[in-house]
Amino acid sequence: MIGQSANGGVQGKSGVKPGLAVSTAPALTVAASLLGLGLLWALAASAWPSRAFPTPGAVWRVLVDEAANGDLFYHLGATLGRVAAAYIIAMAIGSVLGVFLGLHRRADRFFNPWVVLFLNIPALVIIVLAYIWFGLNEAAAIGAVAMNKIPNVIVTMREGARALDPAYAEMATVYRFGLFDRIRHIVLPQLQPYLAATSRSGIALIWKIVLVVELLGRSNGVGFQIYLYFQLFDVAGILAYTLAFVAVMLVIELLLVQPLERHATRWRRRLA
Repeated sequence: MIGQSANGGVQGKSGVKPGLAVSTAPALTVAASLLGLGLLWALAASAWPSRAFPTPGAVWRVLVDEAANGDLFYHLGATLGRVAAAYIIAMAIGSVLGVFLGLHRRADRFFNPWVVLFLNIPALVIIVLAYIWFGLNEAAAIGAVAMNKIPNVIVTMREGARALDPAYAEMATVYRFGLFDRIRHIVLPQLQPYLAATSRSGIALIWKIVLVVELLGRSNGVGFQIYLYFQLFDVAGILAYTLAFVAVMLVIELLLVQPLERHATRWRRRLA
């Protein structure tokens, strides 16, 4: 039964406000799901004791040791720097080219085979060629990662440019909007869903490719550490670095990407 609280708020039978319960329910569900996965992992590792299948406790000990000596944060920082650089380059170049092709049909017909070609080149081939042509350096590593993401950004943003409503462009002409106002008030709000989609998929794709780049040709980063522990057949070390980086990316998703997306779409009507 729902009653009225002393301060005018609505409270459930247990005294917890319904709004608070609704807002915390997803977080509690996620926590319960992860806890269940951890318990299942622990039971399976106990049933099959092997160095190739460590327990969550063994992975946690490696994680704590690596954090205590500073290696974990050093390699996480190196990987995050590469992810950020490749993401910015891919989004900037891919967005400009995608909007351009979406607004110019002749250019799109000419360059479309190029886009399809680069979409279907395996990431490993681009990484290997970049290292051969430009050497084992930071620019080649970041450039190879960006090259793998740019065609995906082009395709998504091209569809967004094709979907632009010409009525808004006519309104901007009637009210004599300048270039900056057109981009800010007409173009960007319509492209926002496409930017959000390619941005989110870009982060998920780029960090995985960065690990391959580091494994093949860098001397630091999470990918390098995973390769090092692979040579030592240390599965606990591999899982420790993997889970640490996944946790960092989840924090970025929850504290940065989703709040920015909500802020950008605050003008839209929400379902009740």
